[in-house]
Parts: sequence; structure tokens; C-alpha cells
Amino acid sequence: MSVERMLPTPEAADLVGLVREIADRELRPRADDAEDAGEYPRDLVRTIGRIGLLGLPYDESLGGGGQPYEVYLQVLEELAERWATVALTVSVHTLSCWPLASHGTPEQRKRWLPDMIGGELLGAYCLSEPQAGSDAAALSTRAVRDGDSYRLTGTKAWITHGGVADFYTVFARTSDDGPRGISCFLVPADASGLSFGAPERKLGLTASPTTVLHLDDVLVPEERRIGHEGDGFGLALGALNSGRLGVAAIATGLAQAALNAAIDYARGREQFGRPIIGHQGLGFLLADMAAAVESGRALYVVAARRRDADMPFRHQASVAKLVATDNAMRVATDAVQVLGGAGYTRDFPVERYFREAKVMQIFEGTNQIQRMVVSRGLEKGQ
Repeated sequence: MSVERMLPTPEAADLVGLVREIADRELRPRADDAEDAGEYPRDLVRTIGRIGLLGLPYDESLGGGGQPYEVYLQVLEELAERWATVALTVSVHTLSCWPLASHGTPEQRKRWLPDMIGGELLGAYCLSEPQAGSDAAALSTRAVRDGDSYRLTGTKAWITHGGVADFYTVFARTSDDGPRGISCFLVPADASGLSFGAPERKLGLTASPTTVLHLDDVLVPEERRIGHEGDGFGLALGALNSGRLGVAAIATGLAQAALNAAIDYARGREQFGRPIIGHQGLGFLLADMAAAVESGRALYVVAARRRDADMPFRHQASVAKLVATDNAMRVATDAVQVLGGAGYTRDFPVERYFREAKVMQIFEGTNQIQRMVVSRGLEKGQ
């Protein structure tokens, strides 16, 4: 079932339509086999980068697509409906580029950003640590001055694209002044002292590599520090606010895929002399699934419009991430139920959607953290 989208311009509608065609042709046929084999589709990432999909929300003066965030997120949803791993790649890469694009010097942007958002360089975002996940301000990775460079030492955890990225946006402590002691660095993948753990053995998104990142006295020139010393925590949170909308869009695309699979099965499966979609108990379940998908989509679009209008959107981003990902988990679970025993087998895609949906409630800030963000905002009258 194709989603009829409301987009701000005819050009945006054409873009989303083109992405849908490409995703149907290039992504959907490869997803099942690649996820089974745990093979990362680096060639596809280069392809979508070269047609401009890795730079959509960035200004044209930076080499980006100049698209509103509202449009970028709906592109993410279209990708996720066909293959969540690829949509996650676009979202994480966009997250990794955000500090440079928003706070880099003109010289830094000119030097690195064109290849980053043009698809030649794949990024990874490195904030979490083994003992500093939700409490990002507690990170302990150090960046110590050494002349006109820094030496980075520490361990980062849960790094999407670990071992396959070309650059790593790393947050490290340059002083002990709490959140104000964190700085941001752009670390190239070939830096001496950079190494990775074995890929995590995950429940879902198995084609997307996730590893530990070790920094052992990695020498990083000062010109690769983004912003001033102490700006890192603000850059990290700013990127995450937008990244949470990316997760909401991906979760919505995944939920749409699960809903579509359930509808197709319910139309074709007969019990008691009629298609099972015509039985009220199942029909109502599908109606609730459709409502969940629509509500997640509406929330991320509204939050994106606030971002595009330069209005505060942190609260709305957390609400969208919370609702869309909880809804995706419920829709994927119900899709398995609609298919019954068939849904529990790998002969149908809903079991994969079920496994992939779970992590949406965890990364880019767990849904418990989103509830904390929302509740604290309410306490402050925001």
C-alpha cells in the first residue's frame, strides 16, 4: 500500500516519488538476503550518496540538497519501508555530518563536507561509552593537548558503521568541567591507534555493523576539532534532537511495511469461507495498526515543520520518537499475530520487522529518556 503524502512543493513530491522507485528497484529485492547474511550494502550507500540522498537537509551552498527536514524525513520513511538498514545509514550519516555542517569553519566545511554529503565518505557518530550511555555527560574518553594536536584515548560503544565508516565524529573530554568539558573531533578512519571490536551479534538490523571503537593515543590535528573546546556537549544534543526525528521516520516506515504485509496476507488468507480481513476481530486489529502508523507519521512531520521554521522542537522530537517507535513495536508484534504461525517463520518478512522494531525504542536515547525529557519540559512549563 503506497502512502499518499502531503509535501510542500511539486519538486519535493517528485523527489519522494523517485526515491520510492529506486528503493523498490534497488533495496527491496536485496534486503532479506543481506540481513540473513549480515552483509553491509556499501555499494548501495555510494549509489544513494551520489544521487544526493546523503545531503538532502543541508544547504545547497554546502553541496547539499537544500530540502526541508520535513521532506528529508519522508524520504527516510520511504527507504525504511523497503530496508531499514539503509534508512539507518542515511540517518546516522546525517547525524555524523551535523556538527561540521552547523558549526564548522568555512575552511573545514569546504575541505571535508562535499565528500561527506556526496556519498564518498561514510560517517559514524561516537558519543556513547560502555559506562556512559543515557548519561552522555559522564563520558570519559580524553582528548589531551599535544602542541597543535590532541591525543584521544578511550572507548566508544554501540557505534553504527564501526569498522566500515570513513570518518568518526567523536566526543571526548578536554577538561573535567562536566558537560562544558566535552569537545567534538572529526577523526579519519585511517588514524593510527584507531581499532574496533568484533561486530555485535544483534537481534535485528544484522546487515548494519555495530561495534566498539577503541582510541589508543590517536593523534588528531587541532584543525579537526569542530567548534571551540567545550562546545561538544551542545553539539551532541543538537544533533540528537534531529536524529530522534530520523529514528521516528525510520520506525514509521518499518511499521508501514509490517502493516502492508499484514493487510496483504489478511486479504489472501481465507477462513470460514471468507478472507480473514473481513472478520471483525482481525479487521479492528488492522485498523488500530493503521492508526498507529498514521499517528507516528503525523508527529514526526509536525516536529520537522517546527524545526524548518526555526522554532524549538526538542519536546516534539522526543514525543515523536517515543510514540513512533512504541507504535512500530506494537504494529510489528500485531503483524506477526495477523499471520499466525506463518508470521513466526522466516518465510515472511514480518518476523524480521518484529526483530528490527525493538531497537528503535533504544537507540538515539531510550524511550525512558524521552519520557524524562518530556516530563522535565512540562515541569519547567515548556
